Amino acid sequence: MTHLITAAELAHEIEDVVVLDVRWALTTANSPAGREDYDAGHVPGAFFVDLDTELAAPPGDGGRHPLPEPAVLERWLRRCGITEHSRVVAYDGRESYAAARAWWVLRWAGVPDVRVLDGGYAAWVAARLPVSTEDAADRHGDFEVRRGQLPTLDAAGAARLARDGLLLDARAPERYAGETEPIDPVAGHVPGAVNSPTAAWLAEDGTFRRDLAEVWKRVTVGRDAQAGPVGVYCGSGVTAAHEMLALAVLGVDSVLYPGSWSEWIRDPSRPVATGPQPG
Repeated sequence: MTHLITAAELAHEIEDVVVLDVRWALTTANSPAGREDYDAGHVPGAFFVDLDTELAAPPGDGGRHPLPEPAVLERWLRRCGITEHSRVVAYDGRESYAAARAWWVLRWAGVPDVRVLDGGYAAWVAARLPVSTEDAADRHGDFEVRRGQLPTLDAAGAARLARDGLLLDARAPERYAGETEPIDPVAGHVPGAVNSPTAAWLAEDGTFRRDLAEVWKRVTVGRDAQAGPVGVYCGSGVTAAHEMLALAVLGVDSVLYPGSWSEWIRDPSRPVATGPQPG
């Protein structure tokens, strides 16, 4: 299955797909910035989706972005007119971090055909395609959420995978090393996890790199990439989904730890490792 779509391809198919605008940034979480961007201009017909309230449950024991409640998810999926047969395209501003969260959550809920606009809204504008400032009119879809269509890891599963398989930490190297932690109260990483910053999978223009296989080769150097399952976590399960999207493009299956670091550190008995990536 193709997980990415170009701006030109989306323009060609736009009458036949449901388009979701998921513009969001970690630095603007819990602010209306994403909605303001949508109001200023968006892909015609796109529905705005709020990552913090519609693609995640409220922060709590499950971390900063727990998986959304099925009823909340189902309500907005239906508002967007999504059915069992819908083809869905998600985009955000540029790098596809938030769009990848939508891509993963919708597939977890059972939506079979979800793609991400490579390069986001920036790619759409760069292609000089039309934009709109009109809100998409509510539709009446009938999609029924079937949570759990993708596997997930809990903290214990993440610990086992870090020990016996391959657990990737998608955060920046300095956060992995525990040198700085601007968001969560404890710095460091899950012991045994391998640092694989998700930004390394992107080209300068915010699209996915064309040499993803080479990036994967560097991540797995000295390791057997086929030895077992691959798990991914980040701070709260958003950018981890972006790395999983890159792996999916390569045909590599991976499993999300939704609670990620923000859940891991809620239990003080869980070990914390610091220091840079070995080797």
